[in-house]
Amino acid sequence: MKKNRLKSMLLIFTISLSLLAGCNTGNRAGGGEGDAGTKAELTYASAKDINNMNPHLYTGSMPAQGMMYESLVENTKEGIKPLLAESWDISEDGKVYTFHLKQGVKFHDGEPFNADAVKLNFQAVLGNSEKHAWIKLSTKIVNIEAADEYLFVLTLSEPYYPTLVELSMTRPFVFLSPKDFKNGDTKDGVNGFHGTGPYQLSEHKLDEYAVFEANEAYWGGAPSIKTITSKVLPSGETTFLALQKGEVDFVFTDDRGADSIDMEAMNRLVESGSYQLVRSEAMNTKMIVANSSRTENPASETAVREAIWHAIDRETISNDILEGTEKPADRLFSENVNYADIELEMRDYDLDQAQELLDVAGWTMPEDGAVRQKDGKKLSMSLYYDSNSPSQKTQAEFIQSSLTTIGVRLELIGEESASIASRRASGDYDLLFNQTWGLAYDPQSTISAFTAASSYFHATSGIAQHDELYQKIDGVMGSMDEESRQALYADIMRIVHDEAVFIPITNGSVTVIAPKELKGISFKQTQFELPFERMSY
Repeated sequence: MKKNRLKSMLLIFTISLSLLAGCNTGNRAGGGEGDAGTKAELTYASAKDINNMNPHLYTGSMPAQGMMYESLVENTKEGIKPLLAESWDISEDGKVYTFHLKQGVKFHDGEPFNADAVKLNFQAVLGNSEKHAWIKLSTKIVNIEAADEYLFVLTLSEPYYPTLVELSMTRPFVFLSPKDFKNGDTKDGVNGFHGTGPYQLSEHKLDEYAVFEANEAYWGGAPSIKTITSKVLPSGETTFLALQKGEVDFVFTDDRGADSIDMEAMNRLVESGSYQLVRSEAMNTKMIVANSSRTENPASETAVREAIWHAIDRETISNDILEGTEKPADRLFSENVNYADIELEMRDYDLDQAQELLDVAGWTMPEDGAVRQKDGKKLSMSLYYDSNSPSQKTQAEFIQSSLTTIGVRLELIGEESASIASRRASGDYDLLFNQTWGLAYDPQSTISAFTAASSYFHATSGIAQHDELYQKIDGVMGSMDEESRQALYADIMRIVHDEAVFIPITNGSVTVIAPKELKGISFKQTQFELPFERMSY
């Protein structure tokens, strides 16, 4: 493939483009200055509008919601830390969590944050159970109680060790002012978007921009950046040109979306000496999911899946197709994910090994050297990719070419992401592109999805050890012993690794390109947010 074609295909999933204001007061992105003469306004551009900011639903912008709403606890690199809960106690049987809430916190509209507000928000989430069934905690809560003004008690039907992790997520267990509820609920709309976070929504013009003002009464201290604007700029090229002109000078990318930016051009800006590039650790794993449950699908055979794994040149995908923005992945979870730093048998790019695996499995190469066959059946499969992702299409074409050399025919089919998700749930696929839930959500969320009909059940249910796998998954989620939990996770990861039902491609991360003067650039334990409140000039 020619280099310029590869660049044109480059896609970095979900682009959020962050920009700092210029000096033109007639421009919404115009820069204000604080008392010390430092810039106090920040504008970031998103490929999409912030949409509905109801934190108990799933259509709103997660980076924006992360500025406005907060949870009881926070997931950090060092583990779970207090946020709106100062401390908590867990009963010996692992079923009762008692949270001691931070006092003196107020919602943006002045309403007090207390146990009654916490209970009301939990009731709203649990009252819309079908919408939140993906988060296992929501299916295990049997009682919620405001035991005192600042004492909230959560009771589960059984021990569930990821409880605190799932409470720390960007949504849905975050808190909206009671005044914003409609008839005591949120599932049918809300009256406003007042959280307890460092920023509050002050203006929103659909498909144009949204403005967030600093919460000067924020319990954690007023942020240095006083105004943040989310501007809808769907064209990555347009924003890059604005960056070149000095109109846009802060860009960050995460791993979900359908726009593209030229990272080679961005690298030139960094080389100029005026910009800094900061990249997070691995956030997720991009992968090909194989359907093991359909016997008519050649990918139901372990040897075929292993051969596909060996036939993928991840280094070329990383360096040439993705221009180094994602690193080659050799396992389902990168080693920085909790419990994932274990010894596994590696499968390198090795076409000879791939050929040998297929030979031993009885897939013979015909004299014309085209497509292997066994028992009159051709070694032919379909690979589904997101039609809105040029990167996935390019990777699919590259993998298709490689598999052709070992006698495997791959039909490429591009569909909308919603259609691919439906195929994943119904089992109507051979192979499809997907990705792990990501840092903070993993390993528990992706592994829980191994048993879910709507997710990866069809990938795992056809393997020889599926009963053992499911038993271990049930065991690890309810485990109260750390040593036992580590052992169970290791077994689970080895089973799916040995069976090669999840074929890793690359590890995605969040990349920030910003002026050198911008301080406090850091990352959360999620690919969906940046801690804007820590930034300053």
